[in-house]
Amino acid sequence: MSHGRLILLAAGTLLVLAGVTLAAMTEQGLISYRVAAARHGGAVLDLGSNGLPQAAYQGYMVRVTGPIRVDESPLDVQFNQQASTPVLLRHVEMFQWHTLDMGGPPVYEQDWEDHPVNSRHFTPGHANPARFPVQSREFDAGRVRVGAFVLSRVIQRALPGSQPVTPDAQSLPPNLAASFSLHDGALVTSAQPGHPRIGDLRVSWQAVPLQTVTIVARLDGNRLVPAADAPDGKGYDVEVGNQSLLAIFPDLPVPPEFVWPRRLMAILLTALGIGLLLVYGQRSWLRVLGLSLTVSVASVCAVSGVLWLRSSIEPTAIWFGVAIIGAGLAVLLSRRHPHD
Repeated sequence: MSHGRLILLAAGTLLVLAGVTLAAMTEQGLISYRVAAARHGGAVLDLGSNGLPQAAYQGYMVRVTGPIRVDESPLDVQFNQQASTPVLLRHVEMFQWHTLDMGGPPVYEQDWEDHPVNSRHFTPGHANPARFPVQSREFDAGRVRVGAFVLSRVIQRALPGSQPVTPDAQSLPPNLAASFSLHDGALVTSAQPGHPRIGDLRVSWQAVPLQTVTIVARLDGNRLVPAADAPDGKGYDVEVGNQSLLAIFPDLPVPPEFVWPRRLMAILLTALGIGLLLVYGQRSWLRVLGLSLTVSVASVCAVSGVLWLRSSIEPTAIWFGVAIIGAGLAVLLSRRHPHD
């Protein structure tokens, strides 16, 4: 075998290995990313801050980011309090007796508590009311958006953060205005707010702030909803600020970039290598070119199909289908020129 023939065989073999390796690395990177993403509901389309709920995105997990917008503010009807927030929280406390465990006889103190303290076993003179006349509650906005996307109730209630809302005492209904007064950012029933008595109420409100958030959830129409089939049992995530997908899900591997250019490069490298293996002694350059491309497509697609075999049926079928077509074309080209 001549020295030139050996060089062609070595170069061709290296190029084929390089092309097949590039194809395998690309598909394996995609498979690893898809398997990890499936734990959170599936692969995520990054729509950023300007994305729209297009038909092609339906059913996919998407990442959107932007400021929270409230179209219909929540209203606490009982106290006639309203705020521009996704969720308005009413917090009710009562001034009550409670005990401290000091290792001896019970020590009684008075303080604000957000639940009824059972005083049936307290010594005389330390009785608490049996129940709260007003309860703590949450009030949801009618519609909350991030960009062009409407948040489902679950995701709306998962929005992070809390800030105090000073109530408007002038908006109280007459029956409550006679009992409550504004003190230190809350409504109280104390005749002397600085010196509350047992049974006095203190009602305050908290609001989820209108801030920039990043949401990963499933797209259903124009709504962002949890992925009910996500193995992680949650199917969505909400973070403050403009957060990258890898910051939200640090267990995700970095997916390969430029997937289709890498796939095409793998086919071209493999085809060039096969061409060098076939070119020695051939008279028809067209035959070499055709065989190189068809055998390259068949080889690269077969390798890709094998890698996807354990992960997903659809891409496996596509890769093997293209591989069969490439192999069939290669056989036809070979039969048409049996003596070249």
